[in-house]
Amino acid sequence: MDNLEYDIVVYGGTSAGIAAAVQASRLGKKVAVVEPSNRVGGLSSGGLGDTDSGDKSAIGGISLEFYKRVGAKYGQEQAVWLFEPKVALAVYEDWIREYGIPVFYRERLNWKDGVDKVGGRIAQIRMESGLTLRGKMFIDASYEGDLLALAGVSYAIGREANSVYGETYNGIQTATATKNQLPLGIDPYVRPGNPSSGLLPHVNPHPGGADGEADGRIQAYCYRMCLTDSPENRVMIDKPEGYDEREYELLFRSIEAGQKVMFKLRMMPNRKTDSNNDTGFSTDFIGTNYAYTEADYTTREQIGLAHEVYQRGLLWTVQNHPRVPEAIRSFYSPWGLPLDEFTDNGHWSPQLYIREARRMLGLLVMNENHIMLREPVTDPIGMGSYTMDSHNVQRYVDGNGHVRNEGDVQIRTKGPYGVSYRAIVPRADECVNLLVPVCLSSSHIAYGSIRMEPVFMVLGQSAATAAAMALDGGCSVQQVDKSRLTELLERQGQILTHMKQ
Repeated sequence: MDNLEYDIVVYGGTSAGIAAAVQASRLGKKVAVVEPSNRVGGLSSGGLGDTDSGDKSAIGGISLEFYKRVGAKYGQEQAVWLFEPKVALAVYEDWIREYGIPVFYRERLNWKDGVDKVGGRIAQIRMESGLTLRGKMFIDASYEGDLLALAGVSYAIGREANSVYGETYNGIQTATATKNQLPLGIDPYVRPGNPSSGLLPHVNPHPGGADGEADGRIQAYCYRMCLTDSPENRVMIDKPEGYDEREYELLFRSIEAGQKVMFKLRMMPNRKTDSNNDTGFSTDFIGTNYAYTEADYTTREQIGLAHEVYQRGLLWTVQNHPRVPEAIRSFYSPWGLPLDEFTDNGHWSPQLYIREARRMLGLLVMNENHIMLREPVTDPIGMGSYTMDSHNVQRYVDGNGHVRNEGDVQIRTKGPYGVSYRAIVPRADECVNLLVPVCLSSSHIAYGSIRMEPVFMVLGQSAATAAAMALDGGCSVQQVDKSRLTELLERQGQILTHMKQ
């Protein structure tokens, strides 16, 4: 089968992609999912078990159903927000079986001619293998936004200046970057005090501009590390091939300056962790992902491997290196990879945490003013509520001649806010049958709040509902009746307005 036809084709078997496919099936549409890897669920099944939920009362529909199904796997009647990767994967695979959703694994868009458009509509998409899928409607649920890019839809990468959308926390942020910051006073040079020796790896000589100015950099990536200290279910991490001690010189200096924790051991069920970036020198491989978004697949794989080597090396270092104090080594020494997770990938998550890549420039750009409830959203298709959360973007030498992190912004919202339907819809002159629930239309700092897995599932469901409405009404996604969409979404259990609990 090399030419297949569907009502709705979903590119990206992320949490949003599977939610969209489930919803399309429930609405009686013939749907297929194309997943570039061999695993569905994205970050939700890739190690992010400590759910960034924000206000849980703003999460409804299929998204809430997912967490309730996770709860059922643990014998609980209520939603469970802390879970193992394999349990999340089982929930997504249950849905795929229940609805008979065809998933084309290990199929990636052909960069040269992967999208055929006719009269502003995507007619079909073509994979590297030659697999071709025709569709009436398409949903780009990938973390990278590859389909929207190949379809000729406009997008942004990096940080806008605050002046673009009247924001406060966009662009370069040195003054705001106080969390996950390095200890004060760290020398930036290979040989301390000697500028001619060069800067430490991934340290820039200056921040590149004033606070609030734009740049093309993106916030750091990492893998969410699933670790365990259960001897019967554990394999220890050896020094990885390609280990470079120079990558950890800043770590050693941070420890000497007082840093004691590299990453927290957030406990999931069955003695497993979801270990994320936590401190000034942690799991984020800061400054090494700028090329990822526009790179070819080979380069992306190389960037992903570099992150894996860095993080495996980080764990080995804090367990074994003589420059790490014995107390820290003892704290981390019991932890290894669970034998019952990621069994086809050496027990390491295959899903790099793509915190941000392309962001579509659609009919409406969600920005800080929407997130902070200063500007109302009149056509919500779901709600976000999480803190505006940008991880660090770079390291630089400050005016005192010391290394600092830059870009970490942690600003609480004022409560749940609506995400606009127009933010998942391209401009009509660019494409009329595509919806984008993950790389949606948003500024960098607003995306820092929206980009949470529960919200992605909410938006995936809403995108599929809108796609079905466009099919039934014989119209473009831009012409979907917003009031009718609101009515259908609320009937499906989506939360579109919020009352304090």
